[in-house]
Amino acid sequence: MKQTEWILYPVCGSKTRSRIREDTILINNYPLYCPKCRQERLIEVRNLQTIVITEPDTLDVESMNV
Repeated sequence: MKQTEWILYPVCGSKTRSRIREDTILINNYPLYCPKCRQERLIEVRNLQTIVITEPDTLDVESMNV
């Protein structure tokens, strides 16, 4: 049987409603929601390792184009 783990939310560290297995690969901005703190972050997962994706705010980008 393959090893499975709950995905922990990177901000508060609580369990989310998503589980991953050893062979799970999430690419291209998977939206992870935390029911405890009611926030959402974009992540990628490879080999049971979670990577948080940080994107610039749209307000910052708009101010750069002015």
